[in-house]
Amino acid sequence: MPEQQITITAISSISSLGKSTDDVWDSYRKEKHLFEKRSLGNHDDWMAPLSQKAKRAINLLRSSDAKYENLDDTVLYALYASRQAIKKAGWKQGDDFGINIGSSRGATTLFEKYHENFRETGKVSPLSSPTTTLGNISSWIAHDLKTKGPEISHSITCSTALHAVLNGMAWINSGMADRFLVGGSEAPLTAFTLAQMKALKIYANGQATTGHTFYPCRALDMEKRKNSMVLGEGASIACLEKGVRHNSLAVIEGIGYATEPLEHYVSISSDAHCFQRSMEMALNDLAPEYVDVIVMHTPGTIKGDLSEYKAIKKVFCNKTPFLTTNKWIVGHTFGASGMLSIEMAILMLQHQEVIRVPFAEDFKIPSKIRKVMVNSVGFGGNAVSILLSI
Repeated sequence: MPEQQITITAISSISSLGKSTDDVWDSYRKEKHLFEKRSLGNHDDWMAPLSQKAKRAINLLRSSDAKYENLDDTVLYALYASRQAIKKAGWKQGDDFGINIGSSRGATTLFEKYHENFRETGKVSPLSSPTTTLGNISSWIAHDLKTKGPEISHSITCSTALHAVLNGMAWINSGMADRFLVGGSEAPLTAFTLAQMKALKIYANGQATTGHTFYPCRALDMEKRKNSMVLGEGASIACLEKGVRHNSLAVIEGIGYATEPLEHYVSISSDAHCFQRSMEMALNDLAPEYVDVIVMHTPGTIKGDLSEYKAIKKVFCNKTPFLTTNKWIVGHTFGASGMLSIEMAILMLQHQEVIRVPFAEDFKIPSKIRKVMVNSVGFGGNAVSILLSI
């Protein structure tokens, strides 16, 4: 358990779900996926791009300062969400707080653009290095917000955002900081990135139907017969503070993390030992039946979804909480996905209403939502579980 109570006092995101809390909640409740089929390269593929309102907000941000015109979308997404988050938390530019915002792939679009230009011309733009380094995200946000605290960027594949939470909590518990801005940002909708997922044979390549509705990504469908992962883009940022405050949205009651030995570059054991250990660590001495909801990682792959489901069954036995996920509606946003799941968890705690997956098993709906666990894992079997309460 954390050494002292640390709370989330604000959270903000920008994604296909929208750019405001109301937009996000409305999108979840419509029970309709936000995917589009677009042509990138030589193929038409499902993906979840930013909403039109969100795109306009990013374009305005990009044109607001000449220095921002050449930044990668990962930086601009994170910058936009960070501005909104500190505003909600009551923080100000120039305040003393730390920043830890990561990305699985980093400056995807710019890196590919500069590399392609190099292959074609043999020359490299002077902006190629400073705008594609991983530290680019947090350093630009620190510049924009004029912070006085430490700034950190990292990449731990798809569990990046939740590792940012762990790191921010470690700084606060150490006494070296009282507040931390944490999260993840991802803009992976490029032909090369999609080709990589297809090479792994995990990407959605068709349509699946429930009733009269198409669901390209069948995350949390334990009966699916083919992989159905779909990529999305966006950023999600949270403000962590020491102690319970008047504006605290959720208390971080428990944290867990684990890594399991690899048998393959992208493997995870059939019953996800890493998730079993991370969930047990997050629970600590808490009885499993006190967890009301779990927001699962479930990327929409057969093995990934099923292994996490089996891990939950082992840890929670016959007291399985209500299970849900957001990837059927928003896609897999890699390094940002864990924080988008935390945002979903906080919204359910606030509204006291579960977000169901339309084609998943009918899990028992809790009479009251008091505690929600959020799971995330990435290539390499690096799982994180975070337990939230109100």
